[in-house]
Amino acid sequence: MELFFNPFDNLVCILLGISFTVWFTLLLVFIIVPAILGVSFGIRRLYMKTLLKIFEWATLRIERGAKENNHLLYKPYSNAIIAKEPTSLEQEIKEIRRSGSNRDLDSASEFEMSDIFYFARRGVASIMDDEVTKRFSAEELESWNLLTRSNNNFHYISLRLTVLWGLGLLIRYGFLLPLRVTLAFTGVGLLVFLTCVIGLLPNGRMKNLLSKKVHLMCYRICVRALTAIITYHDSENKPKNGGICVANHTSPIDVIILASDSCYAMVGQIHGGLMGVIQRSMVKACPHIWFERSEVKDRHLVAKRLSDHVEDKTKLPILIFPEGTCINNTSVMMFKKGSFEIGATVYPVAIKYDPRFGDAFWNSSKFGMVNYLLRMMSSWAIVCSVWYLPPMSREEGEDAVQFANRVKAAIARQGGLVDLLWDGGLKRGKVKETFKEEQQKLYSKMLVGTQEDRSRS
Repeated sequence: MELFFNPFDNLVCILLGISFTVWFTLLLVFIIVPAILGVSFGIRRLYMKTLLKIFEWATLRIERGAKENNHLLYKPYSNAIIAKEPTSLEQEIKEIRRSGSNRDLDSASEFEMSDIFYFARRGVASIMDDEVTKRFSAEELESWNLLTRSNNNFHYISLRLTVLWGLGLLIRYGFLLPLRVTLAFTGVGLLVFLTCVIGLLPNGRMKNLLSKKVHLMCYRICVRALTAIITYHDSENKPKNGGICVANHTSPIDVIILASDSCYAMVGQIHGGLMGVIQRSMVKACPHIWFERSEVKDRHLVAKRLSDHVEDKTKLPILIFPEGTCINNTSVMMFKKGSFEIGATVYPVAIKYDPRFGDAFWNSSKFGMVNYLLRMMSSWAIVCSVWYLPPMSREEGEDAVQFANRVKAAIARQGGLVDLLWDGGLKRGKVKETFKEEQQKLYSKMLVGTQEDRSRS
């Protein structure tokens, strides 16, 4: 029996050895070495252009099939459902009074029952088309990208389209997912090991140089683990030492996207598990800023740590996402003022993802981190554009909130995003009473103003 099985066993071992050698060689030559050198062979961009042509064909095929079968296609709303004109509370109420009463407005009483219709209409409009909560759900697509998760029209159309979808499923889960998981473990493993080794070196220029090279190399490997295709604009505005880089926040991978092009000092809370291991190893090679859970709510302590860091011009620029939560790639929400109170130079960065290849938004209330990363690695690719905006400083007479809003407006304008004043904390919290009181004050001010005007006349 041994003589019968030995040749077969040897053949299996030889085939496995050849497969592993070929796999590792391709990995080394086409991914790891280019990541170390910071070069690209253009394979990912060719892959992206090919996907676009396939998506266009699939969308046309769906539309043609729907016409043949008399099916109605779901069309996402790219803008608001309800047309809204920029009018004030006073203007709208006056319009309602004018249309519902024959009396002269100047002789009207301070309060009319018709005023209720303004608030009722605004309430119904908010329920139908809420500009806040819809920022915490996945962005809708105009065309199908051959992912069941992103198509409301998913049903049988034709044999060719079904075969194409099945082939895409096989490629994504049978080839791309194992490759990406391998690259992710390689990038994270090298980051932990090499930063620990660099941490043994004495502080100096050599340690800083090696730390930058290692961080860039490992983050570029992690970028390739997502098949991320990134276009960087205006690199002359890259953040410099002693500054603070602020960016809009769509996904946890925003960090990898930015750190694969330049080195930053990270800011965050200390975690346990694998994340804790990564944090402890990174801080050995580079002065990142990690806080204990009990320290995060101490605003003065956080501000002092950040201020001490930016005052040292030899340290890397700090990377902060002032929104404090992930928004769905359509808008920018309120920036927390903490990072704008320090007085350091702020380097705004706008990040905009192309949802046709994969939805980068992390809906943390619906998906855990592992589930989210699995969805990322089983998508076609992550395609995004990054704009480095000119540095901005706090102007004379400008407070931290005004400065934060000015930076936010610049990021929204460059990234083609909607600039919202709402707090991203509404993702899990209730509307603050101050927002309700503000509407009450506007209405009461209108009534008091009307009464004062009549008394003068």
